[in-house]
Amino acid sequence: MVHQFLKKLLAKPIGRLAEKYDSRPDAGRVFTALTELKQNILTNPGKKGPVMSFGPQQQFIIFSDQHKGTKNGSDIFATAEQNYIAALEYYNQNNFTYINLGDGEELWENNIAKVKRKNSQSFAREKNFATRNAFVKIFGNHDLYWDNDPLAPIFLERIYGQKINIYEGAILQTDIDGKPLQIFLTHGHQGDLQSDGNWFSKWFIANVWGPLQMYLELNLNTPSVDDHLKTIHNNMMYQWSARQPGLLLITGHTHQPVFESLTHLERLYRQMELARASHDVDVVKEMEQEINKRIRKNSPAPDFLGYKPGYFNSGCCCFDDGDITGIEIAGGYIRLIKWAYHNQVPVRIVLEEITLKELIDSL
Repeated sequence: MVHQFLKKLLAKPIGRLAEKYDSRPDAGRVFTALTELKQNILTNPGKKGPVMSFGPQQQFIIFSDQHKGTKNGSDIFATAEQNYIAALEYYNQNNFTYINLGDGEELWENNIAKVKRKNSQSFAREKNFATRNAFVKIFGNHDLYWDNDPLAPIFLERIYGQKINIYEGAILQTDIDGKPLQIFLTHGHQGDLQSDGNWFSKWFIANVWGPLQMYLELNLNTPSVDDHLKTIHNNMMYQWSARQPGLLLITGHTHQPVFESLTHLERLYRQMELARASHDVDVVKEMEQEINKRIRKNSPAPDFLGYKPGYFNSGCCCFDDGDITGIEIAGGYIRLIKWAYHNQVPVRIVLEEITLKELIDSL
């Protein structure tokens, strides 16, 4: 009774506190970090990240932000684990390359030995990709351990049965009807003063937030189809990507799915704009109804003038309803997908899709 009362009482103020202090991105730092990382990968392939050329037959699945924990009250991955396992089985059977875009493990709160022991099924499915040489593992801020601990290579080999390189990013390259396209992938925490693994952030997570979250069993990740405009950090990522000709940027980190530079709510606004331009009264009315369900009354509409569709965010694999979201690149398409429980069975759902040809023509 007391536990439920405290959970109800504290969930919203803790959520506001987390939102205020969880992220402090600085535009200058973000832009510089992304530019330097991209250039480093291109000039020194394999050091901070691989450069991979791909053709129409190659397929990629990009997931991020599992935050695998230890199956206690603060483990935000546990509810989504069966969706994740089913998804990896599907993509492995269909010969996808898996790019894990960071924060795969929650290592600010937990030690890797216990995370490894408590997530053997998920690691076994990831190992299947590594065995096929179809696994790229990128670190984030909550699993910086993989990049900076001298024992990390030992644990990686124990988990995956072979040596695994850890990268800060990756670049995919292809040609679409003679037009070169680069896809730059990184976790997205770079330039964020609160999310770069600094000692205070790690201490606060381990000693204050983690125990409180465990006791109250809180998961502050909103449903995968959220009702918000882009976060400040996602908007900075978009601003950087919009200045890069012939490039798509895919990140994680914010747990907010973004497709063609738009969140779900922003896409509704965009569809309403297009319907008004074509005088489609029925669609305008439908979009207004959908938007009004999701926003405060008289909230200003975003301006999409000059928007470029080059930024994507994979979302996360730890939504509070058990959904997971990711980005597929396959068959000439890029898709935002989610896996959700339907009668307790994981099901793949395509949320958005566009051909790479359409995309590169509009960059």
